[in-house]
Amino acid sequence: MYGIDNYPKNYHASGIGLVNLAALGYNKNEVSDDTQSKPKSGLYPSLPYPTSESVGGMPYVVKQTAQSQNASYQGMSQPSATPYPNAGIYPNLPAMPLPYPSTPLAPIPSASPYPSASPYPSAMPYPSSTPYPSAMPYPSATPYPSGPPSLPYPMAGGMGMPGMPMPYAPLPTSPAPQSIYPSMPTPSAPPPNEPTPEEEPSVGVQELQFTSVKVPENQNMFWMGRKANTTRQRSIQGDDFATLRESCVSNNTLFEDPDFPANNDSLMFSRRPDRYIEWLRPSEIVDDPQFFVEGYSRFDVQQGELGDCWLLAAAANLTQDSKLFFRVIPPDQDFQENYAGIFHFKFWQYGKWVEVVIDDRLPTYNGELIYMHSTEKNEFWSALLEKAYAKLHGSYEALKGGTTCEAMEDFTGGVTEWYDIKDAPPNLFSIMTKAAERGSMMGCSLEPDPHVLEAETREGLIRGHAYSITKVCMLDISTPNRQGKLPMIRMRNPWGNDAEWSGPWSDSSPEWRFIPEHQKEAIGLNFDRDGEFWMSFQDFLNHFDRVEICNLSPDSLTENQEQSSRRKWEMSMFEGEWTSGVTAGGCRNFLETFWHNPQYIISLEDPDEEDDDGKCTVIVALMQKNRRSKRNVGIDCLTIGFAIYHLTDRDMEQKPQGLHFFKYRASVARSPHFINTREVCARFKLPPGHYLIVPSTFDPNEEGEFIIRVFSETMNNMEENDDEVGFGETDDRIAPALPPPTPKDEDDPQRIALKRLFDSVAGSDEEVDWQELKRILDHSMRDVMVGTDGFSKDAVRSMVAMLDKDRSGRLGFDEFEALLTDIAKWRAVFKLYDTRRSGSIDGFHLRGALNSAGYHLNNRLLNALAHRYGSREGKVPFDDFLMCAIKVKTFIEMFRERDTDNSDTAFFNLDDWLERTIYS
Repeated sequence: MYGIDNYPKNYHASGIGLVNLAALGYNKNEVSDDTQSKPKSGLYPSLPYPTSESVGGMPYVVKQTAQSQNASYQGMSQPSATPYPNAGIYPNLPAMPLPYPSTPLAPIPSASPYPSASPYPSAMPYPSSTPYPSAMPYPSATPYPSGPPSLPYPMAGGMGMPGMPMPYAPLPTSPAPQSIYPSMPTPSAPPPNEPTPEEEPSVGVQELQFTSVKVPENQNMFWMGRKANTTRQRSIQGDDFATLRESCVSNNTLFEDPDFPANNDSLMFSRRPDRYIEWLRPSEIVDDPQFFVEGYSRFDVQQGELGDCWLLAAAANLTQDSKLFFRVIPPDQDFQENYAGIFHFKFWQYGKWVEVVIDDRLPTYNGELIYMHSTEKNEFWSALLEKAYAKLHGSYEALKGGTTCEAMEDFTGGVTEWYDIKDAPPNLFSIMTKAAERGSMMGCSLEPDPHVLEAETREGLIRGHAYSITKVCMLDISTPNRQGKLPMIRMRNPWGNDAEWSGPWSDSSPEWRFIPEHQKEAIGLNFDRDGEFWMSFQDFLNHFDRVEICNLSPDSLTENQEQSSRRKWEMSMFEGEWTSGVTAGGCRNFLETFWHNPQYIISLEDPDEEDDDGKCTVIVALMQKNRRSKRNVGIDCLTIGFAIYHLTDRDMEQKPQGLHFFKYRASVARSPHFINTREVCARFKLPPGHYLIVPSTFDPNEEGEFIIRVFSETMNNMEENDDEVGFGETDDRIAPALPPPTPKDEDDPQRIALKRLFDSVAGSDEEVDWQELKRILDHSMRDVMVGTDGFSKDAVRSMVAMLDKDRSGRLGFDEFEALLTDIAKWRAVFKLYDTRRSGSIDGFHLRGALNSAGYHLNNRLLNALAHRYGSREGKVPFDDFLMCAIKVKTFIEMFRERDTDNSDTAFFNLDDWLERTIYS
């Protein structure tokens, strides 16, 4: 049961995504001056464009009068009278600067180079160019290109799309940050190598600011379990369940779960129970306990005292599909054979199926179950399912105030869409019908009465209550005056009693006489007072406030279902991570760091089968991982979202896309808002092609793990748009700082001087150890070792190990010479990126610095290096940068040595691998 304080609001976290028509090239013929002419973009799920001048709450571009435009764009400058060329509806808005000013760096005298004390003197002056390895100029504080017209979606304050009114004011998530990047003028036009607007419509289209919404904790869609103890979320794996049960059976004992004990802590975290609760096993409650009584059905789920109707609605839906049901509730357990008081259940958690093992002690009062139970007194599968789910989240109380969609996702591994029915798309019935054909689980609810708990409407519906939708279909109807088909919805109240809809098409309603008898039999019509009822789709729209649809992943369908032509989604999934200072670049508002976020390419080849406009339905779902279990230590959900960009064939050759790409391209689609919920999900209709998805937090440097899933009606190919690991070319800009190749002639002056230095340190053994090498480096590298006492012992030892082929712990002259050559290169690279001469580089420059040194790494390796060598402030000092370069060079060469056939495969036995890695 939802109260007014915990009724889960959508906040535009899920539903219809926002599409940029101009960036997709629909800026000429999509909207006509003739309001009766409907454009054919199909950019939303088969939604027709409005024919009136009012947008009616939907995200469409429509012909507006000057008066209506002024009303829509309050707080912004008056749009220019000059429209898009040949378009007629796209106003030229003034360039919109970011709300976060860029603070230019203090000027650095170009004539004041780093002092050169290296044994390889460098005449290279301190670089005045951008720290990025490209030759492009730096972006200014206004990263949006000026000149081309702006997006056709301005809204109040430039915060959204037209007709997409924001129900809650966006809240800034942080104060304006101080930029670390110098400010330079923005070019007025894209460079010559950029595609023209005719080749790629998103070029030159101005990007509007991204917005965020902060959901109050008591209204967060995924707030349940915030007090969960991580210890209680531990799950015993399947083989442990079998082992534990076998041990208990052989010892003639009953299992008692140490992770979820039978005490008050497992019941509540905020207070003590108001009466004595006794934990009893089913055999202590009834004489003949059964796991199932005559199978299972949606009528086995009855709500108790706990306000978890959302969970019951999902459980009732689960009974509709035997494969889904038995994946969550394994049938290899009962109260007869091998009974030991131990049961197990499986739930989907962040891309993996997790097994939860419990004992069968259940909370009771006066000998009766107080929470979820079955209509049959001796059936216990539903009560044990609820206990396992409570253990997953820490306590029974943690299940109060959740949402049906989260439980449906945890039961199926699917992805859930939310629709506020009052603002739902016109083809909602089509969406729900297709969802039913794919076996999707659906639920709905009414907003609660702020003054009355469980308020009942005149028609018998319960406010603040979650209902499960059990059927969506068209019924033949035959009246004396006309015949046709009527869209109908069947739903169920988890209470399972006579609290049912009493309006048209309710039980024993006279309307049923117009439905043929054979169709009544086909839909299994009955008029039992069991909480299940029918209503017309129009009444559904009029009386309910929200609908949730859990789209199932392809592996949820059985072989028989696939062979019977049941529709299925195509799904792709990737896991990723945002690491502060490296891959946590924030949203597109932060242009200089945005491109550092993980990137994914989705290729859509074929349009939907029944789509007349040739578009592809795509659902993108971004879910942050493991935040809920950390709420007990004050860690809340990050504010997350995503942007989608169109890619040309030439763009596909670049991995990953850099700052240059995002500076001149506008996103073609985006999540409705950046929002602090567990998952952000949006549905789009896009033309076939290649698209780049960039998931991110709203602000930079916010760390977290995530999974991103893409569902489509037709085949999609998804890949991570990341660099390939290996060696590359050294940056040409550091060439002047490198020593010239040393000839091997004995009389070469430079080689003689280097040998003299080596001999003065090495002594009679003609080798240097790490301590002797440290004395040389501390002296020669003091210009870049700012504020330190020199190189660490570990760093110098790693340098020795990199070139010490005989593993003696010492370097001969040739090895010493090779090491100094590498160090000279790394020192020159470091100077190029240490624009402040602070003795450290920004973590966001680590990829570029390693690329300039000739090493290419993917995001996972960069994240690992940042965790290992980065500071809390996201900086990498010189000695740690050298450690990064040494590790990368050493391990790539180690691998290449064993990859003799260039197959990207190397073989090591355990001894060899340990010897090499321990010494390196």
